[in-house]
Amino acid sequence: MNLIRSYSNWRRYRETCNELGRLTQRELSDLGISRTDIPSVARQALR
Repeated sequence: MNLIRSYSNWRRYRETCNELGRLTQRELSDLGISRTDIPSVARQALR
């Protein structure tokens, strides 16, 4: 069960990174994040 949960969390992390990565710099700025913040924002989204 832990393996399934880990895989699910990894998938959600990657999807979040990919979605945020597709945004323009202006859209990211409107959200108050920079490109370098994307991994940490994606990790926080898992909580």
